[in-house]
Amino acid sequence: MFSLIHSASVYGVDGKRIAVEVDIASGLPQVNIVGLPDPAVRESVERVRAALKNSGFAFPMDRITVNLAPADLRKEGTSFDLAIAAGILTSSAQIDASPLRDTLLIGELSLDGSVRPVPGVLAMLEQAKLCGLTRVLLPKGNAKEAAWISGLELFALTHLKELIPNKEAGGGWEHIRAFKGEYGAAASAASGEQSREGQESGDYRDVVGQHQAKRAMLIAAAGKHNILLSGPPGTGKTMMIRRLPGILPPLNEQEALEVTKIYSVAGKLNESAPGLIRHPPFRAPHHTISSGGLIGGGSIPKPGEVTLAHRGVLFLDELPEFPRQVLEVMRQPLEDRIVTIARSKAVFQFPASLMLAASFNPCPCGYHGYEYGDKRCTCSPAVIGRYRSKISGPLLDRIDLHVEVPRPISVDNAKGGQSLDSEQMRRMVQEARDFRLERTAPRKERERGELSGVSLRKSVHLKREAAELLEHAFDALGISMRAYDRILKLSRTIADLAASEAVEPEHVAEAIQYRRTDGQQP
Repeated sequence: MFSLIHSASVYGVDGKRIAVEVDIASGLPQVNIVGLPDPAVRESVERVRAALKNSGFAFPMDRITVNLAPADLRKEGTSFDLAIAAGILTSSAQIDASPLRDTLLIGELSLDGSVRPVPGVLAMLEQAKLCGLTRVLLPKGNAKEAAWISGLELFALTHLKELIPNKEAGGGWEHIRAFKGEYGAAASAASGEQSREGQESGDYRDVVGQHQAKRAMLIAAAGKHNILLSGPPGTGKTMMIRRLPGILPPLNEQEALEVTKIYSVAGKLNESAPGLIRHPPFRAPHHTISSGGLIGGGSIPKPGEVTLAHRGVLFLDELPEFPRQVLEVMRQPLEDRIVTIARSKAVFQFPASLMLAASFNPCPCGYHGYEYGDKRCTCSPAVIGRYRSKISGPLLDRIDLHVEVPRPISVDNAKGGQSLDSEQMRRMVQEARDFRLERTAPRKERERGELSGVSLRKSVHLKREAAELLEHAFDALGISMRAYDRILKLSRTIADLAASEAVEPEHVAEAIQYRRTDGQQP
């Protein structure tokens, strides 16, 4: 007897519907799974066998063939367990197949029949909607993240016996109502907790002096610009970047869904608070990370740190300590805001709309050009050259703000002037972004980071004097066209912070001072 059950898997950061076809025929008792299953999928036979027996069902002593279609896609993971078990039960007439029609089943089975959560549920549910399915049975452990998806009937299962939609027969389907009831409330509370986690990054009032660097951090946050801090050890470079999440506004609904979907696929949702991630993510990988760990990798690629920082911040501390080949893979994502990974049978694309925040010392010992007291640079010119050569000119060209963070001349000098705290800076960032939305709403302009070339130059209104200053800088400093566009974006952000409809000369002048000339090493 034949049965068809709908299930799903994750490919990249997107879901893919998988048809689980089960055929039971007379013959020697054996189970064959076909359709390019990986070892975890092949092992599901033993999990399903034990789960069925321990749930009071019979495992057919016949020839069972399970086909996972489409057969040309490699199947990974344990999300098919529940669907395979349901296919065997319906094919052997142990349960009625009609309630499972147009229903997606996802979940891993334990040996006692319990249904365990699986990663990537949000991506699978989005695919279920696109395929016209109307109902989903999923693990109760995934209920809180699934509660945010509308347009589907969602039911949570804790045990295989609950496949029978009749409480007297051993179980029932527990409905998940999106944004309502227990799961919606829990998800709302959880997302609030995750938002507060982002706020616990420290306050900029702790930074003594460094007013220019804090101004640069403010501009970077307002316009989502890449920023690079350089200077000797102990001047607050790392401290300032780690406080950057505290001045970023929370994500809107669409952005929160995007980020939560990525973390769900990567299996990195906080189990104690699995609601929507409301605050921009902050990722800080160690300099020993590989290229695959940074941009993603695997036979079926999984997201790397670049994608995990989508809509947030990627912090690379001590930039020259990273291998050059690892840094070079950042060039395409920083330009296109997409990670593209090609495999023999498919091309995968991951979102990568992020802010790069990096820091470095001028040399391995840290004091080249900043000698004071008994601190003297001990590095030879050759050592300094090798150290700096790890950061290529094309990579530097993709960074909007190059900021020097020197040692204060004196403690009194460092404490002088009015210092902004994180709450004030967060308010200024939000006001600048709100001003930009009001200014661009009539034209429905895309996010500034996504504009380039002619479309960017048409969208930015420069005063005549500002345009002349920018043209003069282009000729005098020998900057590239990419740097020209990035100065233009930076000028527009500075104007937004000043609530100015037009870009004034002083806005362009400030943007230019944050740029290095082409080919200049840090």
